[in-house]
Amino acid sequence: MTELSKKPVPDRAEYNAFFPSEFSLNAYVAPKTDFNGVQFSQAYTGGKYKVLMIAADERYLPMQNGTRFSTGNHPVETLLPMLHLHEAGFEIDVATVSGNPAKFEMWAMPKDDEAVAGIFQTYLPKLQQPLKLADVLAQVLAPDSPYIGVFIPGGHGAFNALPHSAEVKRVLEWALQNNRHIITLCHGPAALVALAEAGKDFALAGYQVCVFPDALDEGANIEIGYMPGRLRWLVAQKLKELGMEVVNEGMSGQVCQDRQLLTGDSPLAANALGILAADVLLARAAELG
Repeated sequence: MTELSKKPVPDRAEYNAFFPSEFSLNAYVAPKTDFNGVQFSQAYTGGKYKVLMIAADERYLPMQNGTRFSTGNHPVETLLPMLHLHEAGFEIDVATVSGNPAKFEMWAMPKDDEAVAGIFQTYLPKLQQPLKLADVLAQVLAPDSPYIGVFIPGGHGAFNALPHSAEVKRVLEWALQNNRHIITLCHGPAALVALAEAGKDFALAGYQVCVFPDALDEGANIEIGYMPGRLRWLVAQKLKELGMEVVNEGMSGQVCQDRQLLTGDSPLAANALGILAADVLLARAAELG
């Protein structure tokens, strides 16, 4: 049997850019997820509230060594939570910082998972032609805002524009100030860094969070060729520096709810986070009426 290569695979569309190695994809990408149906008892039928998803719209993430990681939104970490929220009765609006299409790590798509494929096709028009976040900001911040939650998918693409976006910062501030929920997982919590402001207390200081382990990004993800180099910064380390408490050490599928913040540690947490988010948003919709 031929041993799979641990060398990152060159992306022919971009200079010095790389996809994950064959070995790493064999280790990390399963043909099916653990989705086994929705868990809530009754979907939301009010039609008043929906979810805003802020997706990554940049594919190439610069690494410390000058290479670029060909990344984006992780399919499982995006589509499984979407599936639970959609089935729970919440329409999902898709926005990106630039208004350009959401980028996907298509190499991580579970090829035999009909549920994931179905929700991908359902939302493909919105993913290909998303809202520009700045254009929807007034609606988000309005007193009669239709949004009950904000979902930020995982995937290393979250490192690019989201942590530096003034619009992402305003949306997250709005959610915290108006008792709306923030849902994110794996590397998606990198977007929470947008709330950091020099000379001011970090709005999520003291919150517990699940996030992808830095030890894997510094170790195994490089050793097995998942990434072509080291990241320029580490998400768990940065969130700890800002005062958050990272509650997971490994990648086990752990989820966490702390007040309005719902998080998960990895693709393994995508299904459980979707179940949790659906339950929490259904309860919140009932409270709001």
